[in-house]
Amino acid sequence: MAKIRAVSEVEPRAMEGEAVGVSMRVLIAPDDGAPNFVMRLFVIESGGRTPFHAHPWEHEVFVLEGKGVVVTEVGETPVGPEQAVFVAPGEKHCFRNTGEGDLCFLCLVPTEKNYASDT
Repeated sequence: MAKIRAVSEVEPRAMEGEAVGVSMRVLIAPDDGAPNFVMRLFVIESGGRTPFHAHPWEHEVFVLEGKGVVVTEVGETPVGPEQAVFVAPGEKHCFRNTGEGDLCFLCLVPTEKNYASDT
């Protein structure tokens, strides 16, 4: 049977380290029977950002609301609602909120990665 979960059923976790104003909720994970991908919801407060980092796996992002930029080694690209972002394996990146409200996006990563703590 399909697994359905409201965002409000999952407690947000504040991201630590170099992240500023970032929280994450793991919405779908291996414990839910997902064998391949994990779905996470990130909220970045106005002025906040994820760390500038890289890892050996890809991830796919879908922006739900807010304004921000994706920062890579080649520059910054604006992102907003209803836009999809592909981050290739090994690509240094971060997400920064440039708007006045929250920047909210879904982020999918492979299940075998450290999905509960990495952006």
